[in-house]
Amino acid sequence: MSDLPISTIVGGAAFVAGLIFGATAQRTNFCTMGALSDIVFMGDWRRFRAWMLALSVAMVGSQALHHFGMVDLGKSIYLQGPLAWAGAIVGGLLFGFGMTLAGGCGNKTLVRIGGGNLKSLVTFLVVGLFAYMTLKGLIGLGRVQLEALTNVAVAGKAANQGVPALLAALGLPDGLARWLVVAVVAGGLLVFCFKDADFRAAPHDIIGGLIIGLMVPAGWWITGVMGADDFDPTPLSSFTFVAPIGDSMMYLMTFTGSTINFGIAAVGGVIVGSFLSSAAGKSFHLEAFSDAADMGRHLIGAAMMGTGGVMAMGCTIGQGLTGISTLSATSFFALFAILFGGVWGLKYMEEGSVGAALKAVLSRG
Repeated sequence: MSDLPISTIVGGAAFVAGLIFGATAQRTNFCTMGALSDIVFMGDWRRFRAWMLALSVAMVGSQALHHFGMVDLGKSIYLQGPLAWAGAIVGGLLFGFGMTLAGGCGNKTLVRIGGGNLKSLVTFLVVGLFAYMTLKGLIGLGRVQLEALTNVAVAGKAANQGVPALLAALGLPDGLARWLVVAVVAGGLLVFCFKDADFRAAPHDIIGGLIIGLMVPAGWWITGVMGADDFDPTPLSSFTFVAPIGDSMMYLMTFTGSTINFGIAAVGGVIVGSFLSSAAGKSFHLEAFSDAADMGRHLIGAAMMGTGGVMAMGCTIGQGLTGISTLSATSFFALFAILFGGVWGLKYMEEGSVGAALKAVLSRG
């Protein structure tokens, strides 16, 4: 095994982790948009609590890896660079609104592909196209300009743009600041989850939250420990799905000149894991667009997801779980924007007007 390239070792492990992620998400119906939809239309918070449980587990596990020196989360993209608050907010709103039109976030898109949903296959292609347009193409010009005008540099004031580092810059010891944030956020979310009797009586939601949450520190471990190499170190990363969807499309088109990475392998693993789970549960079936309007909604939503996901530096998983697990301040901005955008989009589906939907969300709050 030591003779294998590091990229192959990391890719293989990422694929296995993706299998677990995809099968779990398919079997437990783990979905951010679905969780928001349950709240808005039915008043049911169980799936949202499962998502919050995953966030708590991801945070505690990731911070434990960092504390014991197994990985250095400071090397992740979420903590490097300035505080990109505007991109996180604008991109998060776009992504959150878009996922309601496209029928699910990046994770759910992959899970549905594995279950035979042809609509999600089209969504996948459009998300990847717009992700690359925003990373390196025409839309990227506007993204770079927005970042240049709004990013806030923290170098010299704090070690990075993580919440503990910002608190440490005010005089609080770094270790104390880090675990204080973990205790407040993760501890508070655990109380929020398990104080609810309905959630405690839903083992599939609890199991789904625990397993999905554990996949985030597993990703850090795969890239940070298995991928450690003095000559060719693997960039530290974990689960995220917008940019990797674009990378996966490029990998398929330029295979002979490309190298697999964690994100590409994880994308493939999620699809295959979902397929195996749906096949075993006899729920696999082909599903197509019902009409032109349905296809139009998915195309617009996918374009918003691809653009917004890159602007926000992640999706519901990439920022909402993985980014938050690093305690990045930008990730908190992005998560709140994605959740607000998601509720706004759901209200739009109900009201039929962007303005009326926003009014409904604000009045509800």
